[in-house]
Amino acid sequence: MREIIAHIGVTLAKRIFITATNTDIGKTHATKLLLKAYSQMGYNVLAFKPIETGVESLPKDGLELLSTIKRLNPKYNHLHVKDIVPLQYSLPAAPYIANSANDIDKTALDNSLKNLERDCDIVIIEGAGGLYVPIDKDNMMIDLISHFKAKTLLITHCKLGCINDTLLSIKALESKNIDFNWAFNCRDKDSDFKAVSQSYFDDNFEKLYFLDNDIFDLAKRLID
Repeated sequence: MREIIAHIGVTLAKRIFITATNTDIGKTHATKLLLKAYSQMGYNVLAFKPIETGVESLPKDGLELLSTIKRLNPKYNHLHVKDIVPLQYSLPAAPYIANSANDIDKTALDNSLKNLERDCDIVIIEGAGGLYVPIDKDNMMIDLISHFKAKTLLITHCKLGCINDTLLSIKALESKNIDFNWAFNCRDKDSDFKAVSQSYFDDNFEKLYFLDNDIFDLAKRLID
């Protein structure tokens, strides 16, 4: 599945951006599930995490993604973690703060992404935090989605408060005219989801998607 950018004569991989309603919601888990799904569907697929903060020596999320990529497809054994996580900061904070409010070099991100796209069909781009995490003085994470022109998967949680968090994130994506799907990442401790939250979603949305159960349906929707 490839997009042809005719005016510059370049073939680019399909771009999918993984975002969430907040931090620690399940973006890396979703990215790994999609890597496995697309690999099983016969695609050459890579992951790209433009920015990772809280890096002590090596980026934890980036290493998880790279390990998954290499396990699924040995043709990518030559890749290094810097190839998929170009911007790394030690402070565990929003990029704006971790980078001392300096501008993010989007050209460097674009070049890193294009290098990956030359060798695959799909690139899954994992964001940092939620949609309104500040990147620099002019940009939030949601602006990076628009910059990359990527189709988007929003991950939400199943804890109390998920209704508010999910609706706010959906409104934010719609306000930017971003093409997106969304799914729940329910964890074992979220056993009260059906009792306290699910009925609202059942009453107001035609179809609910759950990461662990519906990953192949989501994968197909994201490349339609």
